Amino acid sequence: MFRQDRHHRRVRGSAGLALAAATTLLAAGLQQGTALASADAPAPASIQATPRAGAAPATLSPARHTALLKSAATAAADTAKTLGLGSAEKLVVKDVTQDADGTTHTRYERTYAGLPVLGGDLVVHRSGARLTVTKATKAALALPTTKAKISAATARDRALTTAAKAGAEHPAVGTSPRLVVWAASGRPTLAWESVVGGFQDDGTPNELHVVTDAATGKQLFRYQGVETGVGTGQFDGTVPLGTTLSGSTYQLVDGDRAGHRTYDLNQGTSGTGTLFTDDNDVWGDGTVANRQTAGVDVAYGAAATWDFYKDVFGRNGIRNDGVAAYSRAHYGNNYVNAFWQDACFCMTYGDGSGNTHPLTALDVAAHEMSHGVTAATAGLTYSGESGGLNEATSDIFAAAVEFYENLPADVPDYLVGEKIDINGDGTPLRYMDKPSKDGASSDYWSPSLGGLDVHYSSGPANHFFYLLSEGSGAKSVNGVSYDSPTYDGLPVTGIGIDNARQVWYRALSTYMTSSTNYAGARTATLQAAADLFGAYSPSYLAVANAWAAIDVGDRIALGVNVAPIADQISGVGQEVSLQADAYTTNSGAALTYTATGLPDGLTMSDTGLITGTPTTLGTSDVTITVTDDTGASATRDFSWQVAYIYANSGRVDIPDNGPAVESPVTVTGRTGNASATTQVYVKIVHTYRGDLTVDLVGPDGTAYSLLNRSGGSADNVDQTFTVNASAQSLNGTWKLRVQDRAAIDVGYIEQWRLVP
Repeated sequence: MFRQDRHHRRVRGSAGLALAAATTLLAAGLQQGTALASADAPAPASIQATPRAGAAPATLSPARHTALLKSAATAAADTAKTLGLGSAEKLVVKDVTQDADGTTHTRYERTYAGLPVLGGDLVVHRSGARLTVTKATKAALALPTTKAKISAATARDRALTTAAKAGAEHPAVGTSPRLVVWAASGRPTLAWESVVGGFQDDGTPNELHVVTDAATGKQLFRYQGVETGVGTGQFDGTVPLGTTLSGSTYQLVDGDRAGHRTYDLNQGTSGTGTLFTDDNDVWGDGTVANRQTAGVDVAYGAAATWDFYKDVFGRNGIRNDGVAAYSRAHYGNNYVNAFWQDACFCMTYGDGSGNTHPLTALDVAAHEMSHGVTAATAGLTYSGESGGLNEATSDIFAAAVEFYENLPADVPDYLVGEKIDINGDGTPLRYMDKPSKDGASSDYWSPSLGGLDVHYSSGPANHFFYLLSEGSGAKSVNGVSYDSPTYDGLPVTGIGIDNARQVWYRALSTYMTSSTNYAGARTATLQAAADLFGAYSPSYLAVANAWAAIDVGDRIALGVNVAPIADQISGVGQEVSLQADAYTTNSGAALTYTATGLPDGLTMSDTGLITGTPTTLGTSDVTITVTDDTGASATRDFSWQVAYIYANSGRVDIPDNGPAVESPVTVTGRTGNASATTQVYVKIVHTYRGDLTVDLVGPDGTAYSLLNRSGGSADNVDQTFTVNASAQSLNGTWKLRVQDRAAIDVGYIEQWRLVP
């Protein structure tokens, strides 16, 4: 969808898709190094590089594409065994792509006991005999039963209630809910998936997917399925059009692009409307009064986007199957939006306020069609961080199409929707160089990002792409002034939009999955940059720098890099295993690990693995040093506390808007009272943490508040609290008490630890 959301609403249920990317990608992509330049050093103009030819997408004929699909389907059972999947699991081929060097990337959906697995998608990469895999979830699929305790009718009714609360008009579930396995967040769960139709509160068609636990009836997740994006057009100017002569009448049917058709909905909200026709093949006059004008912009935008994906990436249509989508102009009355629908495989455009401000500019068309490309590749779920990446992908390729077309009437820029003037004040809808200029989007990643509307959580990814393309600081591109900041205050050197779009497309089509979050996108783009330009090449380092500039990961220093190690706390007599991770940008150099200050009982191996059993209470200052064969070295300092630790890792479900639940630990054999700086580590999986109150309850029943409905729409609790519990005796039963005080969202206590 390509929208301006003028109503700030509480967005819920977004944490379920914040999963880590596959561990088979380059581990180096997750490490930390020192900065490459000082804060006041100017960034060079750009990094010049040519992508490796072997990593380019191979252009597949329809016959070759079909043959690859059939081969993958035939081998699906053997592939499932190779991946170690369970006997109840089956792989279903979604698509196969191939690199110029013959490497194939096969994208699969999964089923379990015949049920679709939502969030179970994966990509298998084959290069000769070498096989690696990228998974949306690493959780093992195992269910105690595939029989639902609640009925489909109950799930449907609850989904309708959810849609009504979200402001839906005339909500209806067109087909019966389907039984699925929900695997996109934590433990795989038997669930019902309901799809609610009707219209959203702004007139956009509704395809609200509501996932309901089939045992308890609680809502597990929800996301929106409608993604909101010679003639003379209002925005494109005089441009060539692909048309078809039928008898004596010309039709807006593009025979050069699989017969893409453009319709006039005549202010309707359903069906296809009327195919645009003309008697002399001269279309529109550049004014809103002429209904063909919008049709010109829409048809040209579709053609330009088709050509961009085909010429730049070798992609044969939105789904890479040579089949055309279609476009519908003049949707609804005063409809200030445009949207993509997978269900109809079509783009739809409103006429804006007063039906005089159509949303038919080139970047809008490219934005909407790119939603279709995302659906056909990674399938990024339209909620939470993955939803923000979905929206950003459409903005990224909208900018890329503008630069590719380079129209005099629509000079390419990094402004989103600047031609349509949706706000009525001449301002763009979004700014890629500094997203916060729109008043709602975020410039940088934060833990609460997934709780924002996806059009605003897209901001950091848009910012990343601008920085990767053009670099930071003040500059002018095609007459437009930009001044892009960085989170860490350090400069970023761009690699040019041509190479930046190659990185993002390869990451999207090859390594991202339905649940990819921002950290996963960093891993995917670093892997893509390694494929295209080589690991630790200037372009690869620029990708890492651009992510660091939006507060995702750290910059990679030349030489040896040691991953950050958090301060450690271990229990006396409890076994320890901690791997120190490091790498070097000096090709082929071996690494040597040493450590000083380790607690008594611990040692480090020559591979950086720290093991043993701490024997003595106290806190140590530890320094790890890693040196490569060239003599380059780096250190990492952290503290290691050895203490008495009491923990409970048993799962405790938190009832929705219900009574408090407790998780206990018992302390025995100690003397005296607890510390004035008692530490309580809490890990709770729960969407919308603002529903929760969390207390530590001492042995005498005194409650110490840790969290009191704070954090708003952010998801989960994963932090350490410090309380003064010095009035409590050490010995006795301590409890973590948690209560959900608002409806809809649910979760559970995963674990907690007490250091009294």
